[in-house]
Amino acid sequence: MAENRHKELGLSDEKVLEMYETMLLARKIDERMWLLNRSGKIPFVISCQGQEAAQIGAAFALDKEKDYVLPYYRDMGVVLTFGMTAQELMLSGFAKAEDPNSGGRQMPGHFGQKKNNIVTGSSPVTTQVPHAVGIALAGKMEKKDLVTFVTFGEGSSNQGDFHEGANFAGVHKLPVIFMCENNKYAISVPIEKQLACEKVSDRAIGYGMPGVTVDGNDPLEVYKAVKEAADRGRRGEGPTLVETVSYRLTPHSSDDDDRSYRSPDEVAKAKTNDPIITFGAYLKEVGVMNDDSEKEINDRIMKLVNEATDYAENAAYADPESALKYVYAEEK
Repeated sequence: MAENRHKELGLSDEKVLEMYETMLLARKIDERMWLLNRSGKIPFVISCQGQEAAQIGAAFALDKEKDYVLPYYRDMGVVLTFGMTAQELMLSGFAKAEDPNSGGRQMPGHFGQKKNNIVTGSSPVTTQVPHAVGIALAGKMEKKDLVTFVTFGEGSSNQGDFHEGANFAGVHKLPVIFMCENNKYAISVPIEKQLACEKVSDRAIGYGMPGVTVDGNDPLEVYKAVKEAADRGRRGEGPTLVETVSYRLTPHSSDDDDRSYRSPDEVAKAKTNDPIITFGAYLKEVGVMNDDSEKEINDRIMKLVNEATDYAENAAYADPESALKYVYAEEK
């Protein structure tokens, strides 16, 4: 029997199976969205493929009742963990009236759902970072037991918003977890052309917080790092910068041709370390999953994705006259 790493972290067999299922659900929704995009049914996809382990490992380490997540546009795994459904994500892809993020007004990936503590994101990258810091400040002032969790790509870690947010959180010892999902490319620019330092986590010392770099393909390693960061924040010890290193298995978006800046061989090599496959293999190794239960999970998830697709495709668009809603103040 292989080493049972999840038990050492206090995770039950049921919990790690749930993590695997959520990872697989994120992947299958994403794959379906690409097919829908290529068949002309939905306009845009920005993918989570290759980053599911980091997203789900982190989200499972948080308290869904108390904590706030400020996801970036790839974070399908985070929002699924916090309560968004496959159906709601598909409604967003089809830009239908029932889309919980914006009622069909925004591009997909602009997640926001008040009831599930998912704070609305915006199109300019990194704007969610100062928001996470502000919510953490409010929580501290109101003496609430909460941490805020904010994600961004390594390209975003070069933006002013990250540095200003990190500095403020460090000075005021705020309960913020900054998680950089380093997928090696900021659209077409490789990491070595973005950073002068070796790792994104090297930047943490400048803001008086610990920085840690972990394997973003290992959900248990990410869970451990984020759990420790959340515990620090709750104890009043301030923020943490966590860098998860993985690989973006798809083009930047459905409008991008990644063959212009990276070789197919590089992508094929990265796929040999696909977190869905490696985590599934771990669960089989420790006896939590077998071929039969894996098939049952897969069939159940595909049924869910098919139903979500059918529902969203047939759902109504927003009424044209609602276009100005939420833009101007309305007379009571």
